[in-house]
Amino acid sequence: MSAHDDEASRYRTSGDDRSVRVNPTLDRVAAHAWRIIVISIVVVAALWLLRQVRVVFFPVVIAVFFTRALSPVAGWLRRHRWRPGLAAIASMAGLFALVAGLVALTVPTFADELDSVRPTLTTATDDIEDWLVDDSPIKISRDSIDRFRDRAGERVSAATQSSDGALTDRATLVAEALTGAVLAVILTFFMLRDGERFTRWSCERFPTAKRARVRSSLDAAWTTLAGYLKGATLLGALEAVVIGVTLLVTGGSLVAPVMLITFLFAFVPVVGAVLAGVIAVLVALVTGGVGAAIAVAIVALVVQQFDNDLLAPIIYGRALSLHPVVILLSVVAGGALFGLAGTVLAVPTVAVAASATRQYRETGTRPAAT
Repeated sequence: MSAHDDEASRYRTSGDDRSVRVNPTLDRVAAHAWRIIVISIVVVAALWLLRQVRVVFFPVVIAVFFTRALSPVAGWLRRHRWRPGLAAIASMAGLFALVAGLVALTVPTFADELDSVRPTLTTATDDIEDWLVDDSPIKISRDSIDRFRDRAGERVSAATQSSDGALTDRATLVAEALTGAVLAVILTFFMLRDGERFTRWSCERFPTAKRARVRSSLDAAWTTLAGYLKGATLLGALEAVVIGVTLLVTGGSLVAPVMLITFLFAFVPVVGAVLAGVIAVLVALVTGGVGAAIAVAIVALVVQQFDNDLLAPIIYGRALSLHPVVILLSVVAGGALFGLAGTVLAVPTVAVAASATRQYRETGTRPAAT
């Protein structure tokens, strides 16, 4: 082989090496990218599986929530020599009695006020229409409003009409709801009665060296869930009382239903308080007039800011030590994936998971006691 051919061969080899050489930064990005893709596929598959088994998944989560809320009562009864099964039944019976009392208090009030609310709502709607046509800075013709009302009525009628498919979907939804409710009640009873046995059994599934870390993370998750439930209950009760008193003083009606809605919506962070405030203002507008609506709106804003800025960090503590963006994204994602139940359960689920993970890592890095 001549010297010229040898030099050309070396050049081609060098050129081939340069052509297959990958930039180190691109190599690292690609290495992380395929791992992210695999993790994303696993997460999507897990969420899809949860949607398919939601009739089991949601009752389990709800049972855990009820168990955590009732465990202090059941524990107090057991300390006073009640048998575990009887203490669980008595705790659940007390909860059912409380729910039945709230329903008995609010439903008749709402039914009594409904007949008087309808003409008031019609009058308020007509007043708003007159203001839009006559005094609004944006000129809107009455024909446009009439066409909008007609189209809205047609859409409502179409949505409420029952087809065979809609009836099947509703029947399936009702069956799933009833099945889930019964399953949640049964699971709550067994968790209240045998919760410690379940915890020990779960820890024993792990290697001996990791059982202490797993038990510590479970205890942290249990504490976090208790803090969330206590905080949401206290803040919801405070907001319900203040808004209910304001609505009563300003001459509004439906005070008990508004208070109940405000209390329940407190368990949906960020979004729940806003929706409860809007409902309270609308009820005040319909039943008490513009002045009552303005007063309720001002009080709702002040109370919500007071709760968010001062009381919430103190009451929740580490139970809800999540960034507001994480809370908002959790609520939106939970609602998009699992509907209303996902909206309510998203934030406490994320908070519990984050607390358990943090405690597991801290226990693993903590030096062993000597």
